[in-house]
Amino acid sequence: MSTQITALPPIPSGPPIEKQTTVGNYFVSNYPPFSFWKTESVSEFTAALDHPPRPGHPLGVYLHIPFCRKRCHFCYFRVYTDKDSAAIRSYIETALSEMRIYASKAFVGGRKPSFIYFGGGTPSYLSVDQLRRLTDGMKALLPWDEAEEVTFECEPGTLTDHKLKALRDIGVTRLSLGVENFNDHILEINGRAHLSKEIARAYAYAREVGFPQINIDLIAGMVEETEENWRENIRKTIEMAPDSITIYQMEIPYNTTIYRQMKAEGKLVAPVADWETKRRWVTDAFSEFEKAGYTITTAYTAVRDQQKARFIYRDYLWAGADLLSLGVASFGHINGVHYQNQHDFDPYLAQVKSGQLPVHRALTPTKDEQLIREFVLKLKLGRSSFSFFDTKYGVDSRQRFAQPIQTLIDWGFLTIQGDEMVLSRDGLLQVDRLLHEFFLPEHKNARYA
Repeated sequence: MSTQITALPPIPSGPPIEKQTTVGNYFVSNYPPFSFWKTESVSEFTAALDHPPRPGHPLGVYLHIPFCRKRCHFCYFRVYTDKDSAAIRSYIETALSEMRIYASKAFVGGRKPSFIYFGGGTPSYLSVDQLRRLTDGMKALLPWDEAEEVTFECEPGTLTDHKLKALRDIGVTRLSLGVENFNDHILEINGRAHLSKEIARAYAYAREVGFPQINIDLIAGMVEETEENWRENIRKTIEMAPDSITIYQMEIPYNTTIYRQMKAEGKLVAPVADWETKRRWVTDAFSEFEKAGYTITTAYTAVRDQQKARFIYRDYLWAGADLLSLGVASFGHINGVHYQNQHDFDPYLAQVKSGQLPVHRALTPTKDEQLIREFVLKLKLGRSSFSFFDTKYGVDSRQRFAQPIQTLIDWGFLTIQGDEMVLSRDGLLQVDRLLHEFFLPEHKNARYA
């Protein structure tokens, strides 16, 4: 195989200038884009269930808990703030029924989950009794005794010492606290349900309980964020000393409250920090975290101890693991086929209760699309090996991606060091928009979701 990148004509300019924050998805979480997943491809997903598992592909389980105390103004997930205890109980029983159907399928093949992820919405919105009913039922169908990681997303204001003890007893190994910001005004104006005092209380309880990993989420560039307050966010985070920190840059997808307000007022620019400011704020945070002993491990993540603070869900999923996704609007991946469930509450419940799987749309990527997916997702780690892809996919990845690699080199974001591609820190902080350079032409300018 060739070890050199073919010489290409010089690129006279840098990447498209990106200043103000406008509407649309920025964060790349999958490939091909979700907008290419189709209802007519659901039959391909159904067929994939009857095939035995692919060797070397671990199994994970994701459950979407769509309930929240409030809907954040920047939230684009399927969430509900109007469901009572009876509706929540019905949802839990339906999700268990959905899992029961999957547990009998050939693709499970006697496997036990390697990782479990409870996302939302707000999983911690559930009561202790609801949590125990849900998790006991899940373990009876697919035992967790071999799981390397169990992640649970939490909104600080929903946590008590009693609930945190229950979560640890259930087997949660990574608690993900959706802090986002420490300033009460900014939390309120962005629609968050919790306030700063609840953050401190929840974190202290969680430390007492002894979770192996506590992660804090922050968002750079929220409505009315300031330089001074962002520095205070960094200081408070370091003071708390979580095991890992995730920073997202504020984006405004289409189905958000902020976008609806922009549309009603005829505005094209979102009322949040511009991209240059957001990237600078993340740069400042990463710099201070490194001084405090953290290591930057991805475009979004800093960890204190790389041996203890791991992200099994992310790493396995980016490498093509099977993901059995349950619940309304959830996204999964089974035997090489992507799928998404029904995206509304009542149709989801009705379909499962009728004995059917609630899958709404699907897509079977080609081998080349599978390669692109893993290639771009692993580039978010900041460095990636050519030989890994050459061996796994039987291609010369340097040549396959020669044009976009050369583009990123010419823009000053990428260097080649032996067998590895290495992103600069500046490239890492805007990696999501750079990844589009690797997309197939038909996917480059299409709506992502």
